This record gives sequence, C-alpha cells and structure tokens, in this order.
Amino acid sequence: MSRPHITLKLATSLDGRIATGAGESRWITGPEARAEVHRLRGEAGAVLIGSGTALTDDPELTVRVGPAPARQPLRIVLDSRLRLPVRSKLIATLDIAPLLVIGAMGADPAAKAALESAGAEVALASGAPGAVTLAGAMAVLERRSVARILVEGGGRLAASFVKDGLIDRLEWMRAPLILGAEGRPAIDSLALSRLSAAPAFRRLAVRELGADLWETYERA
Repeated sequence: MSRPHITLKLATSLDGRIATGAGESRWITGPEARAEVHRLRGEAGAVLIGSGTALTDDPELTVRVGPAPARQPLRIVLDSRLRLPVRSKLIATLDIAPLLVIGAMGADPAAKAALESAGAEVALASGAPGAVTLAGAMAVLERRSVARILVEGGGRLAASFVKDGLIDRLEWMRAPLILGAEGRPAIDSLALSRLSAAPAFRRLAVRELGADLWETYERA
C-alpha cells in the first residue's frame, strides 16, 4: 500500500512568516484565501496538524465556508505525549467530524483513556522513544487507507515533512505583509549548507485571491 498523497498548505506574509514574534496570526491572509483553504480541506479528506498548533491555536479544522462537503475531513493531530485537552475545539466538534490523535509508544495511558472516553480515536505509532516519527505516523494512516492529506501546520511539522521528502504539492497563500525575522517561520530550519540539497518544486499556477497571492507547486 502506498503512502497518502500529501499537500502542504501555507498561509504567510511575503517573507514566509505565519505569525508575529508574539504569536499573533489571525488573520494574516484575507477572507478569500481562507475560503479557499476550506475548499482544500473538503477535497483532501484528512487534515493534519502538530500538537503545537493544536495547543496554541485550538482550531476546529472543519469545512465551514462554501458548500458543505459530503463528508467532513478526518482531523489528525500528531501528539507524542497526548497533551490535547479534552475541552479543545477538536473534541467539542466530534459530532461534526472525526478526530484521530497519533501518539508515541509509551504515552501516558491515562491521557489515552481520557481522549478515547471523550470520543477521539487514539493510535500509538512506532518510532523514536517518546516521539512520533513521520514514518510511524504514515504507517498508521496507510493502515487506515487515508488517501489524501492536507498538512496545515506548524513550522516544525512542515519542516519535518519537507526534510523527509513527503510533500507532493504546495498550496501557498501570501499576504502583502512583511513581519521580519522575529516572525514565526512557516517552515523551520532545514539545516541546509548547500543549495543543491534544497528541496525543489515546480510552480504550476499563480492566482490572485483578493489582496493575496495563491501559488501552487508540485515536487520537482
């Protein structure tokens, strides 16, 4: 069985920042770009974020703009220590869309039981001690026959997917703002020392979304 097709969605300033240094991020892009993200969610079938984004932003990750999809996407959180609060919006909206939390082997059994009692599905992935590796997470999703995933953040998670060569497509919304070096990067450090080692993508399209630009790339 092949791994899922993975699209990375980025909504950033012109200089690739997803938040100010203080963490303010709502809203960098405009309503037209946000509506397009909802459409992308509906097409993907599954939306994936890291625990940092889940804890900081407390998102719903449902499709709430435009025509209602036949089925809401599966929400996936990579959460090694199963820290997602049972009072989070992801849990509160389980009547709207399913939730899968992928933790690390050896995660706190009480935390696992609490999430499952709240209605979330919890899977433990093999990998490094105390941490979910992308290889382990992909194995879980392959067993579930998840075909298409939209990765929505954050910067560390995006960098991990890029470094592991798992990004098939990029959907990048850029707002006409500059946040500077203190802003939080959309993609964290890749530890590159040579340009030849940089992951390469081929641009497919550039469109205007209100005041923003929307660029689509595929892996070269």
